[in-house]
Amino acid sequence: MKNAVIDSKIDISHKPIGQFEETRFEKIHNVIFQDSNEASIQVAHEIAALIKKRQGQKRNCVLGLATGSSPIRVYEELVRMHKEEGLSFKNVITFNLDEYLPMEPNNIQSYFYFMHEHLFNHVDIPEKNIHIPDGTVSNEETTAYCLSYERKIKENGGLDFQLLGIGRTGHIGFNEPGSHFNSGTRVITLDHITRVDAAPSFLGIDNVPRKAITMGISTVRKAKRIVLLGWGQNKANIIKKTIEGEISSHVPATYLQEHDNCTFVLDTGAGSELTKNKTPWLVDACEWTEELKAKAIVWLCETTGKTILSLTDKDYNDNGMADLLALNDAYNLNIEMFNKLQHTITGWPGGKPNADDTHRPERATPAKKRVIIFSPHPDDDVISMGGTFDRLVEQGHEVHIVYQTSGNIAVSDTDARKYAEIALHISPSDEANKIIKSLSEKNETRIDSPEVRNLKGKIRRGESYAATRYMGLQDENVHFLDLPFYETGTIKKKNLSDEDITIVANIISDIKPHQIYAAGDLADPHGTHKVCLDAVFAACEKLKTEDFMKDCWLWLYRGAWHEWDINEIEMAVPMSPGQVLKKRNAIFCHQSQKDGVMFQGDDSREFWMRAEERNRDTANKYKAMGLSSYAAMEAFVRHKFN
Repeated sequence: MKNAVIDSKIDISHKPIGQFEETRFEKIHNVIFQDSNEASIQVAHEIAALIKKRQGQKRNCVLGLATGSSPIRVYEELVRMHKEEGLSFKNVITFNLDEYLPMEPNNIQSYFYFMHEHLFNHVDIPEKNIHIPDGTVSNEETTAYCLSYERKIKENGGLDFQLLGIGRTGHIGFNEPGSHFNSGTRVITLDHITRVDAAPSFLGIDNVPRKAITMGISTVRKAKRIVLLGWGQNKANIIKKTIEGEISSHVPATYLQEHDNCTFVLDTGAGSELTKNKTPWLVDACEWTEELKAKAIVWLCETTGKTILSLTDKDYNDNGMADLLALNDAYNLNIEMFNKLQHTITGWPGGKPNADDTHRPERATPAKKRVIIFSPHPDDDVISMGGTFDRLVEQGHEVHIVYQTSGNIAVSDTDARKYAEIALHISPSDEANKIIKSLSEKNETRIDSPEVRNLKGKIRRGESYAATRYMGLQDENVHFLDLPFYETGTIKKKNLSDEDITIVANIISDIKPHQIYAAGDLADPHGTHKVCLDAVFAACEKLKTEDFMKDCWLWLYRGAWHEWDINEIEMAVPMSPGQVLKKRNAIFCHQSQKDGVMFQGDDSREFWMRAEERNRDTANKYKAMGLSSYAAMEAFVRHKFN
């Protein structure tokens, strides 16, 4: 593994987590931070230091820049340094990695638009110093154009610094699987997975271009310094393949293993599958915390195919856990872990009244609790915890559903027009006509009008009421916050503001809950779920001195894509076959998100199918550990306030 030491090296003294020494598994230097925000700031400071160094040398600084969600916070910090600390970009020359083809520069999906929106419009870089592949170049001109792009990079002395993201196919830039080691700037056909990942920005995969212009692998590798950003759990598997796997054209990012000055900057989610993090006992001696013991024993059960209570001393010794066994024997380790898992299972998510709660996940008192279920979108409540929602209502708790955003961006134009036309037939109105006209004239460079966004939001509201009524909840216990950060009409949202936090804090203060449930599905650090959870955390921090907050517990659930690892789960709520069906029917109430949902992800199944498989899988994992068998389970982790 090449751990290059250079003068602009990432500063890891700011307490990033993980192990950074060379291991036999890793072939690319990597640094893991607690969160993407801190990591992005460090990367921005490295870039700023390089710019200033070149200024001192009276030289230009040539940057290769990336787009997508990963570098947004880096660009924000560079803009802040320009405005607040006087960082100048007058000596900076930039070359962007790629652009969709065909793509007009004024299209809000273009990388030209992205770069100006996030960086160039806010700093003093000369326009002539900005180079972004031209998405309007004709088929006949592409070869010459790509050669000229390469020539311009060489004429400016090559790239001093290349910023990269990574796609789930392992692409860097748009160098998809199959890209050659010596490839230069060229036109490429996008992989289906890449187009699926881009679909949310284009409001559906059918709108995503099939081709792009990209710098080649050879072009990227010639950069003097490379930093690749990786955020979120959904990047963990490809990060592991890239850092620990063999060099292969099937994972183009693995070519970076042969670069002598490359660092992968990751958050905990993206680095979670690396051997040093997933199974650190296979790398070096461990400090056996309670959390690590639980993780290791669950892994050992999965590896050996045994239940917890059937694990032997030999199983521990044969799988790198001899030092754990030295602390205790297998029998006691097994009993301790079995009891820990068993105590997470409860059919009383609000606490069982008049019961000993010593080994239960929730308190017995008060017997009837006030509960807030925060739902980032108007369907996450039933998709992610519909069974628990049902239990809480049935057991007599005062349940409030709080939808944090309108979810309007996820309603298709077809559905919106259908509802507008129905409204027009029932009662002719200027507003309905205006909506129909706006939708019929909409093109790819336009965002929805306020009237269209309002209608789409009302469609989601109606579906939410249908689901909550089906679950037995009164309308007055359903709240719609329509947080301002979300209301842009595009996938790109505003940053979380004090106004958003105050709105969330006010609803918590009004209800004074004993329990809060919030979405902890953080696969995309710039996604709506992350911002909504940050709003809940910030609101709780704001209210922490209030008396009612001393009795308030916060439980985190996950969405349709990921579930907590078994060793992380602190409350597992079993579901009967009847509850599984009831949850499914509640999800069906969200008709605009069924049959061709706009933001499908890489899974073609509908949300109810994904949710049921995830809940069934959790129950099966408990069963495989030797615990009771259930049809399905929903899982939660308790967030401990400081």
